[in-house]
Amino acid sequence: MSFRNPRHKKILGGFIMTNFSEVKTKALLAKQAAAVMNNLTTQQKNNALLAMADALVNESASIIEANALDIENGRKNGTSESLLDRLALNDDRVLGIADGLKQVIELADPVGEQLSQFSRPNGLQIKQIRVPLGVIGMIYEARPNVTVDATGLCLKTGNTVVLRGGSAALQSNRKIVEVMRNALLATDVPADAIQLIEDSDRASVNEMLKANGLLDVVIPRGGASLIRTVVENASVPVIETGAGICHTFVDETAQLEMAAQIALNAKAQRPSVCNSMETLLVHEQFAQKHLAQLLAPLTEANVEIRGCKDAQLLLSSIVAVTEQDFATEYNDYILNVRIVKDVHEAIAHITKYGTMHSECIVTENANNAALFLQSIDAAAVYHNASTRFTDGFEFGFGAEIGISTQKLHARGPMGLPALTSTKYMIQGNGQIRP
Repeated sequence: MSFRNPRHKKILGGFIMTNFSEVKTKALLAKQAAAVMNNLTTQQKNNALLAMADALVNESASIIEANALDIENGRKNGTSESLLDRLALNDDRVLGIADGLKQVIELADPVGEQLSQFSRPNGLQIKQIRVPLGVIGMIYEARPNVTVDATGLCLKTGNTVVLRGGSAALQSNRKIVEVMRNALLATDVPADAIQLIEDSDRASVNEMLKANGLLDVVIPRGGASLIRTVVENASVPVIETGAGICHTFVDETAQLEMAAQIALNAKAQRPSVCNSMETLLVHEQFAQKHLAQLLAPLTEANVEIRGCKDAQLLLSSIVAVTEQDFATEYNDYILNVRIVKDVHEAIAHITKYGTMHSECIVTENANNAALFLQSIDAAAVYHNASTRFTDGFEFGFGAEIGISTQKLHARGPMGLPALTSTKYMIQGNGQIRP
């Protein structure tokens, strides 16, 4: 169907659509489906998730075939290997994505949960319950697993979803959405609860950002440029998920082996994700004794080390770091190193360059740990643990729709409760306000 055909007219839910764009058409379909979702039971939603999970596994060969086209196009376009890794699917990854849906099934459904109940002197009985947000617009980049994660979380919470992935994953997303929608045909969840915007023009993103009355909220998930574009241009409410310029501070009293393992995991376990470390801050006394040993595992893992002048004086193999480097989310095998005087200087650096995502201190000094955890303004702060744990699965939330770095409504890994709002239900017996 051509959504821009001027002769295209269709009556849909009382709306006469003439020359509707793809965004408006699909958002309206999702809005209609949301009215059905409001009345579904947890079991009906779980049945749909299970059907989708089984279908993804059964169709894994066709999904991987579609993904191979995206990988091939990515290589032709010079996409880096780290970004191709985020895009790539294989049997194990498809199985993992499907298992993620099954984990969501096991999670408690927050919809309908009663948060409070009270009565007023005039006899009104008031209770507050959780309800779906409605129609959620997801704008994200080249990670096809987000297509499934976001869909599973939205459907479990009674929401519908309008997906707009990056052009780099278009073939993968088309096939995945096709598989999931077909699976829903045998369930009580309407297939129109899942919509994919296939128009890769940036105008489709801008249209989603202005789709007030059709989309209830937009959630961007990707790099700093995407998130900034969404936040600066949206009139639809936005839940901001953040870029991850994450830091690890190795304090003077840190245990060398622990610090080295945490730093290696935080940077090299999967550098393409938002909770990986971009800058390693090292106390000057610790650096004098142990910098070479601290960095050796990272060098062996082919991480390029860029350091301040003090770090270069200690290790001649380190190349010079720039001011811009400290403000860059690499998502690659590149690491900044800066030597600092103490925990206060480390906090100051993170305050200047951090993105309020995930920050870590490695120390045996309880006072410094407490100061760091209290002072750092981030969604997740760690003492003696890798920043790679900032994740819905690792927190026990199931699949996450993103990691919010804002302070309103939701912060940190966003599981099921973050995709709900509340409403008050008031029972009376004829009261009127005097």
